[in-house]
Amino acid sequence: MKYTIIPDIHADYSRLKWSIKLAEDSSIIFLGDLIDAGKNVIEPSDRQVLETVKDLISNKKAECILGNHELNAILFHRNFCISKKPLRSHNNAHKLQHKSFIDQIGVNTSEAIYWTDWMLNTLPLWIEHENFRVVHACWSQKAVDIVKHRRPNGYLHRDDLEEIANKETDFALAVELLTSGPEVDLPKDFRFIDSRGKERKKVRIAWWNSENATWRDAALSVPNVDDLPEHELPNDIKNEIYPNAAKPVFVGHYKMQGTPKIQSHNVVSLDFPNTPCVYKWNEGNSLENKNIFIDEK
Repeated sequence: MKYTIIPDIHADYSRLKWSIKLAEDSSIIFLGDLIDAGKNVIEPSDRQVLETVKDLISNKKAECILGNHELNAILFHRNFCISKKPLRSHNNAHKLQHKSFIDQIGVNTSEAIYWTDWMLNTLPLWIEHENFRVVHACWSQKAVDIVKHRRPNGYLHRDDLEEIANKETDFALAVELLTSGPEVDLPKDFRFIDSRGKERKKVRIAWWNSENATWRDAALSVPNVDDLPEHELPNDIKNEIYPNAAKPVFVGHYKMQGTPKIQSHNVVSLDFPNTPCVYKWNEGNSLENKNIFIDEK
C-alpha cells in the first residue's frame, strides 16, 4: 500500500492543492493542524481546506488525525457546563492563534460548531498501521495506552472535553502529550523568547533522538538556542526518548527550519512551514530523505 503523508496545512489552500496533486497515486494521511493560518500564509481559507479534506475522507481517499489546533478549536467553541466559561479561554493570545478560523467562520456560530463537531467525530488521536504510526506531536506508548484504556480507537468523546480542558488527570495529560508533545520546565533562571515574541519558561523537547543529550541539542522551536542552558538533560527526560527498535512514526507540529529531512532512523517531523513537503511511503520501507518531496518554488 502506498501513502502520501501530508503535514500541517494551517489554512493554506494553495499548499493543500499542491500536496494533494502529489498524492494522486496513493492514499493520503494528514497529520492534523488543518486550520489556523500561520504568519506566512498569504490568503488563508480555513473553510476551503476543511471542505476539501472532509470530501477526501468521505470518499475514503484520505485519513486525518487530530492536531492540537483542532483540539484547541473544539475547546474554544464549547463551554463548561456549570460555569458556562469557554473550555479554552478567549484571551488575546488564543484569539490570535485561531484568528483565520474566527475571521472566516466566527465564534460559537452554527458553522463553527458544525466543523468542530466534525473534527471531534472524524479525527482520531493516532493512526497505527502494521509498519508505521502517525500522531500529531509525540508517540508516547504510555500516553497511547492511557487513552486506549478509555477510548480504544483513539477517538475522543464530548464527555472527555471538560477533563481535557482542566489538564489535571492522567487521561488529559496523555491527550496533551500526543497532540502537543513533551514540554518541560527549564532550569531556574532560564527562559527564551519564542517566534511570536512571547517569553517562555518551558521548552519543547526532541523526543526522537537519544543523541540529543543537552538542552540546546534537544530543544525545538527555540529561535536562539543560546538562551538555553548548555548542560545535559535530566535522566527522567532522556528516558522518554522513542525506542530505537520501534516502528517508524510520522509527526507534524514542530515548525522545523531548513531543508525537510528525517530526524532519526524511525521518526520524522514533516512540519516545515517555509518549505511545503510531503512524504511518499511504501509499506515495508524504512524512512529515507529521498522519499520527502519538496515544493521547489
